[in-house]
Amino acid sequence: MVFSSHIFLFYFLFIAIATYYLVPRVLKHLVITLVSYVFYGWWNPWFMLLMLASTVVDYLCGMAIAKEGASQAQRKTALWVSVVGNLAVLGFFKYCGFAVGSASMVAESLGLGAFEAPEFVRNIVLPVGISFYTFQSMSYSIDLYRGHARPAPSFIDFACYVSMFPQLVAGPIVRYGSVAEQLRSREHTIEGFVTGITRFNVGFAKKVLLADPMGMMADACFGAGVGVLSAPMAWLGITAYAFQIYFDFSGYSDMAIGLGRMFGFRFPENFDSPYKADSITDFWRRWHISLSTFLRDYLYIPLGGNRLGSKRTYVNLMTVMLFGGLWHGAQWTFIVWGAIHGGMLALERLMGKDSFYAKWPHALRVAITFVIVLVTWVFFRAENFEVAWRYLSAMFAFGGDAPAAALKTAELLTPFNMFAFALASLVVWFCPRSARLLETLTAPKAAASMVLLFVALSMMYARGYSPFLYFQF
Repeated sequence: MVFSSHIFLFYFLFIAIATYYLVPRVLKHLVITLVSYVFYGWWNPWFMLLMLASTVVDYLCGMAIAKEGASQAQRKTALWVSVVGNLAVLGFFKYCGFAVGSASMVAESLGLGAFEAPEFVRNIVLPVGISFYTFQSMSYSIDLYRGHARPAPSFIDFACYVSMFPQLVAGPIVRYGSVAEQLRSREHTIEGFVTGITRFNVGFAKKVLLADPMGMMADACFGAGVGVLSAPMAWLGITAYAFQIYFDFSGYSDMAIGLGRMFGFRFPENFDSPYKADSITDFWRRWHISLSTFLRDYLYIPLGGNRLGSKRTYVNLMTVMLFGGLWHGAQWTFIVWGAIHGGMLALERLMGKDSFYAKWPHALRVAITFVIVLVTWVFFRAENFEVAWRYLSAMFAFGGDAPAAALKTAELLTPFNMFAFALASLVVWFCPRSARLLETLTAPKAAASMVLLFVALSMMYARGYSPFLYFQF
């Protein structure tokens, strides 16, 4: 079940909201927890047991950390149980196959011969959203240990926080400290509910009307054979993918934030016009904000941040971005994607704020940053290095079959594709982020969002099922 499905829109969401508002306050978190487990178990009922186990362990560790009279050694032990337990679960399900495959590749390169992964490794199924809810659950123990949050009032409150279906499978990553007070007390207003609906509608329209058409263009380009793409079409295709992943993920975040508002919660913003960034450093202040701030606060700063000298700072930046790349997927292409971003972050810090580059016109710096981001998206999108190198070769016009390229050009430059691409470009470069756009809710905005919802629903039924990209991460 996904947000952009008729089961969710016309059945699940209606039942969840109606039940939530009909029960007394004392039962509201139990209702959210139960419907969230139904939502999560829709993919695979066994996934619910894994999330429940993670929730129980972290709740007990939190109790041990916050226990009055607990020694520092006891608190630290409980913290390590939580952190290691969450990372072990994430590592097993997400990286076990990758580790075995990489070991086989190394053994083959050393002349020892490749070996096949054990059957249990080949049969591992990656639970949807595990990267998100393990980080959230782990942040609870860390925040308690640091004194940044108070313990959850009850197990149900904590289970509600971990399993909350609006942002369960694709974020934004909601740290416990940011919603702790809301779990204790929050307002439910008609204005807040309507704002939530409006935000949800905008996110739904982003996904269906912008992300999906861009995805079809990107898929056509990346699926093209050797020498088929001309350089202009290759750039068009990777730009389409950049638009797809932005509208797909920011659309999901808008929908999650809107759903949260319907239940009285205020989730953190996750995007702030990232393609308007004038540096890679600025890009990471605007893109997937909940992940970048999580990595900053729970990895970069504990590693020493920029407090231990310039060389250590560069190492820390590279470490964080390599980890960020690996977090997105168990593939070497993701690691290269993270390495490039880490290298650019280190280079920008090395140049400093008063460098010659900083004196260039803002529009030029935005353009250069966008090109760098596009090149890195090639590794993010490609299934393997062979596809990535082939696509990069097309982008920089290293060879190509002119007749085949002309045929692919005619296939891509349809009126619908060009209209969708132009519309996506206008929204990316000239529209403010959703939070700013909907900061003051008015009747026309709410009505316009309902029109967008209707159009998007019509398009969804005409086109069929389309999952969110970030479900795979």
